[in-house]
Amino acid sequence: MKYIKQTIFFISIILIFSGCKNGKLPGSDARKIPYDPKERVKRNLEQGKGFRLNSAIGLENKRGGDFQFASSNELWRASLDVLDFMPLASANYSGGMIITDWYTDSNNLNESIKIIVRFLTNEIRSDALSIKVFYKNCDNSNRCTVDEKSGPLSKELTKQILKLATQYKQKSDSENFEPYIASDPKD
Repeated sequence: MKYIKQTIFFISIILIFSGCKNGKLPGSDARKIPYDPKERVKRNLEQGKGFRLNSAIGLENKRGGDFQFASSNELWRASLDVLDFMPLASANYSGGMIITDWYTDSNNLNESIKIIVRFLTNEIRSDALSIKVFYKNCDNSNRCTVDEKSGPLSKELTKQILKLATQYKQKSDSENFEPYIASDPKD
């Protein structure tokens, strides 16, 4: 087994050098290669001889996660704007969730609400969001119960978010509209 590996190694070395012109490696003429490594890299990339590892594996301009589209997602922006009156416990775009902290209205100090918005798709449609509303009721001795209710509040929030997201989408589309100009086939 040892001799087979050595034989394969030597054959591969011979094949590599036999492909070179006149026994020289490509780019081995020092007079034609810049001394500065940055210049060599730049020249090789311009000539298409080299590559960068980041661009080869798709990480060219990414740092960490890919969050460049969070501000352009109309549903995300609309959800944050609609829930603006409540304190946020967590807003995770990559996880697709917004979780508010407990919110108590000054009119009813014994009842608090917490809202969880989960994004199921980036498209603006009626089934794009899952909104859960939790109510916490406390009595005078500070014993609290928490219940999830699917009442009119979650439906109203969904309706407002979708309406606002649609307005954002229409505004974005009108700002980014570029008319198609057909080129003259004679050119």
